[in-house]
Amino acid sequence: MQFYTKQECEQWLSGRERVKPDEDPENGLERFHYPERPSFYYVAHWIATQLTYRMPTLVWMTEWDIWQSGENLHLYYKLRQSYGDHRLLHEAPGHLFLKHEAEDLASFLQVAMLNCWGGYILQYFNFYTKREESLAGVRKLLGADPVERDTSRAATESK
Repeated sequence: MQFYTKQECEQWLSGRERVKPDEDPENGLERFHYPERPSFYYVAHWIATQLTYRMPTLVWMTEWDIWQSGENLHLYYKLRQSYGDHRLLHEAPGHLFLKHEAEDLASFLQVAMLNCWGGYILQYFNFYTKREESLAGVRKLLGADPVERDTSRAATESK
């Protein structure tokens, strides 16, 4: 596993002719509510093994320190240090997981969920569907709250 700076995350995306999902007006943005705590591991493991198809995945954290009283930074930094990286999250917010590191990915996703952090889960390919039924199946599998479509961009652009 490798840790990436913000600039390295941007280079990783541009090298694959990609942009962050919310920067492309052609992409719909889907938001999932975090599940109750007992199912964090299940959801994190499902994302790491099924949604990513065990392919290289970049987790780019963009939101943290939102609920400082509920964050366990000690747990995060000890996990990060176990990979030999001693930088702070704001110095290198990208986490590149190789295809054989699905369990590592699941652990970091679980910590991110516990800390209520936000960010991107990016791969070498795009997952895109217009079929609401497909997304409904994913929501049902995850036991997630109804998905909210982010229409703020569309509303802003239509003005």
